[in-house]
Amino acid sequence: MYGLGAAPSVIREIANYGWQRAAEVGAENVYNFSIGDPSVPAPDAVKQAMLKIINEQEPTGYHAYTPGPGAPDTRAAVAENLNKRFGVDFTADDIYMTCGAAASLNITLRALISDPKDEIIVVIPYFPEYKVFIESQGGVPVFVQPDEHMNLDVENLKAAITPNTKAVIINSPNNPAGVIYPEALIEEACKVLEEKGKEYGHPIYVIADEPYRELVFTEEKVSFIPAVYANTVVCYSWSKSLSLPGERIGYIAVPKGFDGYDEFIPAINGAGRALGYVNAPSLMQQVVRDCIDVMPDIKPYAECREALYDSLVNMGYTVAKPSGAFYMYIKSPDGNSEDFAERLKKYDVLVVPGTGFGTPEYVRLAYCCPVERVKKALPAFEKVMAEYK
Repeated sequence: MYGLGAAPSVIREIANYGWQRAAEVGAENVYNFSIGDPSVPAPDAVKQAMLKIINEQEPTGYHAYTPGPGAPDTRAAVAENLNKRFGVDFTADDIYMTCGAAASLNITLRALISDPKDEIIVVIPYFPEYKVFIESQGGVPVFVQPDEHMNLDVENLKAAITPNTKAVIINSPNNPAGVIYPEALIEEACKVLEEKGKEYGHPIYVIADEPYRELVFTEEKVSFIPAVYANTVVCYSWSKSLSLPGERIGYIAVPKGFDGYDEFIPAINGAGRALGYVNAPSLMQQVVRDCIDVMPDIKPYAECREALYDSLVNMGYTVAKPSGAFYMYIKSPDGNSEDFAERLKKYDVLVVPGTGFGTPEYVRLAYCCPVERVKKALPAFEKVMAEYK
């Protein structure tokens, strides 16, 4: 724990530097692309729902405890929304409300991991906290290389599976690359998991980390994995879709066809209890219940994406074109992301080296920001490319 606290997340470290630098030279002169904090305001429906709840209820109605798994009406609304959108068959009993996706992941890992040899496969590039979460909950992270397009590589996945494999984390749209894993690849990967599960005599689960599910800029389909593979736990958050990262509200969804469902649901409750999650924020449970069908405005992100991608490619950069989320993954001209990030930093352009994401030759740029920031930062990228040349 000391090690985690003494060496904070590189994303947060760069974000903190950016905020300090803004105080020195003015926020308008610092181009901080470090942290995935949505710049699009929460939809007005969220504000109206919150005001309605506060104005029409006694404070004990929205400040009180809910049951540990969450308010029954909120869980029912989540289940109904998933069924309507994805043709599945969830009920309120299959939903556990959480304090955001980080809580969803930690609770799920704590409930699944039962042996110190249990392995959790992570597809590169990956959100750096996966390693922290897996190790903190007693498991062993196993990292799998992607294909040349930053996509899931099924052969690499198959080669990484051992008798100790407990689960695979799949994050699509992906943080940090923004790629959407094609549905055919997901189906192929799930067949491999099914075959390997039979070979080793135990199920291999999928943990679907889905905070970016609604942030999609193309016609590509984001697979809802429980519809393909019943041994899937969905970990969701409204942090990105409704721009509510600070409110810490999300859920876990478990399909009834999940192998060991009758034991796993109590294990989720037990894990939430052991980790100290008494219940997800009561007011926010009611807000997301009332805003369950509200979709995000992604036009500002799409505008930033187009401005960035076309300009960077024209300058000579290699970029994984993102189909979703709000990140651009840019290859350093010399393959050294730390050096590349430092060169940009001289121009007060702040990006995150890809070392912590499992790809030390790339940097991540979070374009959840005003498009003016993107346009003003582009000359720095041009200058840095000239330095390399």
